[in-house]
Amino acid sequence: MSDSPSWQLLGAALSPLWWCWQALSQPQAQVQAEPWARHALAAALAVPVALLVDRLWGEPPVWMHPVVAMGRLLAAVGRRIAPREEHVRDWPRFALGAVAWCLLALLFFAIYAFIQWLLPPMPWWLGALVLGVLLKPLLSWRMLRDEVLAVEAALQQSLPAGRERLTWLVSRDTARLDAGQVRESAIETLAENLSDSVLAPLFWFAVAGLPGAAVYRFANTADAMWGYPGWRGQGDDRRHWQWAGKWTARADDLLNWIPARLTALLLALSGLAAGRRPGWGALRQDARITPSPNGGWPMGAMARLLGVRLGKPGVYVLNPAGRVPQAAELQQAVAHAGRVVAMLVAAGLAAALVLGWAMAGKTP
Repeated sequence: MSDSPSWQLLGAALSPLWWCWQALSQPQAQVQAEPWARHALAAALAVPVALLVDRLWGEPPVWMHPVVAMGRLLAAVGRRIAPREEHVRDWPRFALGAVAWCLLALLFFAIYAFIQWLLPPMPWWLGALVLGVLLKPLLSWRMLRDEVLAVEAALQQSLPAGRERLTWLVSRDTARLDAGQVRESAIETLAENLSDSVLAPLFWFAVAGLPGAAVYRFANTADAMWGYPGWRGQGDDRRHWQWAGKWTARADDLLNWIPARLTALLLALSGLAAGRRPGWGALRQDARITPSPNGGWPMGAMARLLGVRLGKPGVYVLNPAGRVPQAAELQQAVAHAGRVVAMLVAAGLAAALVLGWAMAGKTP
């Protein structure tokens, strides 16, 4: 292995996709002797394990949550790189933000690479449990679902209660939103975060193992804290984010490019199962009008799947011919998102089945 290119060595050390390729491309006798199949089988089953842990127990305590640690570190560094005053053009701050992002991303990559490297040889079933437990804090489906449903529950009490609960999910001003707009915002958040908080971490786990999922989660958290232009914070912590966060925003766009489109595709498949076809051409039109190059894909897919309009007042409208969402459509949105999560579980189990056949010297 010492004569292999460095990218092959990195793939061999970290990437479940590389393990799967090696396991399935080797002669059957060699598959049984090599660790590739065992590693790949453990990684495939880690996906349903992580989602099962998420369903049963939700988020870990704050003191041990890696995403909380990422947020605290980003806040501390952000106070030192973002200016206290607004600048029209500030290339030094852009460079400082880019260097800070890269160093922090490298830090979390190294931490999780070290954790993955430390894992001793173990049976595939134990490897699946360990990897799944380590992967779980880097994704979040149960909390997303519960928070979206909580908005609808609050709306059933009163419009002000629904607006207030929506502030747990979005940063926009909710004071003037009507009930339909509150539901629009909740459904948009559900669709976009189905990609950001569930599918994208799993995609990058498949590509680069735990370090890949960790770097993605860091990038997404950094985008939420550094990537949106404008004033942030109060008092001594008040900073203007424009140039210092540009690298962060572009990095998040890049890392989400494939996952966002995969999420839209899986939502479309969920619609086919329910007898609805979102229409890929119309979806592409919707995706082009959002400020984000990625967010419009899952949001547009959900809008057309439900037959509702979604939008941000004064910024964009997706599926403008759709109806205003009601309580039933919000519940349907959660159901479709749940089907996408079920597809991810099924994909992990199917990959494990194929790899199990390979380990047994059989062909599917």
